Formats: sequence, structure tokens, C-alpha cells
Amino acid sequence: MTNDDDPRLALVYQEALRGLLQQQAAVESLHNRAGTLIFAASFAGSLLGSRALTSGVVGWNLVAIGLLFAIGALAVVILWPYYDLSFRFDVNELLRRYVDVPQPQTLGEMHRSMALQITQDWAHNGRVVRRLREALQVALVLLLLQILAWYLSIAGIPI
Repeated sequence: MTNDDDPRLALVYQEALRGLLQQQAAVESLHNRAGTLIFAASFAGSLLGSRALTSGVVGWNLVAIGLLFAIGALAVVILWPYYDLSFRFDVNELLRRYVDVPQPQTLGEMHRSMALQITQDWAHNGRVVRRLREALQVALVLLLLQILAWYLSIAGIPI
């Protein structure tokens, strides 16, 4: 059996591609969650903040407002358009590398090469995806702290 008709190469390529597609879905999910986070922070701020701010912008209110800005900054980090993420191949590059050459590569060779490229892209994207996930985790903790700060302000507990 030659590399060209080895079905294992097609399987490896499909699995690499599946991993990259899952990574792309994770980024989209993080973007959706960031939108929900923005809504939750603004809702908590308007609902609890309106009551808490009757005493002025002091004490826990300052903490809650600061946390709201921090949550907003983390949401910007999550929603920022990262143009260096790679989830697809450039068609012109594929033609140049595999077809428009004096000796075109076999399908098996293409599967092997593309699977290796997908693995590199997945690893490169992974650093950004990990940063986005960590930013969301921190923002969620800050949201809980913001709600707590509003409650402490409403309760009249001094800092």
C-alpha cells in the first residue's frame, strides 16, 4: 500500500481538522459568553447600583464601579478581533504548494502535510484561546465580587 491510498492519512487529516473546528467553536462560544457577561454586569449594575448609589459614590460603590470597568476591559479582551487566528487554508497557497508545481503531490501527501499544518495552527491558536478563556474566568469572578460589593453597599456595611 502506498502513501497515496493509505486511508490512515485521511483519518489523521480528518481528526486534525475536527480539532481545529472544535477550537473555532470554542472561540465563538467565548464571544457569546462575553456578550452574556456584559449583559449580566450591566444588569446587576443598573438593578443594584441604582439602589446603592443613593448614598453617593463612596465606599463599596467605588469598588463596584471599579469592578464594572475591569469586567468591561476583560470583555474587550475577549471580544477583540484577533486576526492572527487561523481556522482555514488559503486556497491560493494550497494550489501553489500542491497542484501548480512540476510534480503535484498525491492526495496522501497532501493529507499528511495539511494535518501537520493544522496541528501548528491549532497550537498557535491555543495560546490566544487560553488567554480568552482565562480572561472570561477572571471576569466571572469579578462579576460575583461586583454583586457582593453592591450588596455590601446597600446593607450599609463600611469598608
